[in-house]
Amino acid sequence: MIEAAPARTLVIACGALARELIAIVKLNGLDNVTIECLPAALHNRPKEIPEAVRARIHRARRADSATAATPVAHDLALSDPVDDEVRVVTDSDSTDDSRFESVFVAYADCGTGGLLQQVCEEEGVEMLSGAHCYQFFATAPRFAEIQDAEIGSFYLTDFLARHFDRMVWKGLGLDRHPELLPMYFGNYTRLVYLAQTDDPEILELARAGAERLGLTMVVEHTGYGELETTMVELTGATK
Repeated sequence: MIEAAPARTLVIACGALARELIAIVKLNGLDNVTIECLPAALHNRPKEIPEAVRARIHRARRADSATAATPVAHDLALSDPVDDEVRVVTDSDSTDDSRFESVFVAYADCGTGGLLQQVCEEEGVEMLSGAHCYQFFATAPRFAEIQDAEIGSFYLTDFLARHFDRMVWKGLGLDRHPELLPMYFGNYTRLVYLAQTDDPEILELARAGAERLGLTMVVEHTGYGELETTMVELTGATK
């Protein structure tokens, strides 16, 4: 008896999760997944995220969606899509990249005030639970513990540590107005680096970011947290 091929899934994701999603796909053999990432810089303009996701869902449902973004082989080193879009086709045997049995949105609320959840409900697709990536990387119970231990915590992930200057320093205008630093960070008491990997270079980048903000740093090794378990459950894979 021939086993049916697993349902093909399109994951519409934040560019800040691109490396982690590709790593999860590799670790778990999720060859039925295609990842399309929107620019991570949308986090500086969260009101734009819901309709950008809606547009990508609609595009995926059209027959011409295969040409909508630039394919990148999943076994190549990926530059983080901060300002660009990227498409990662992991199903190398597929001859029809325009048809998917399911669509999943790899965003949490991400500052959209519930509007992204509303879009997903209207379009009939699932999305990650939680307010932000800090929560699903750490897992919801552990994040609550970290936050309750010290409310004045500022968080970095691997992505934010790599792009601290672009996403935090310049993103908040501190490159032009360093006098705003006390206004933005005066009430923070520490920086919590939620580490997805054990990369000493990223650790040093996180430490440098903490020093620029005048905060002490605490490291919490999270791995991929609920992002990995959700992806595995979504695709029906077993480890």
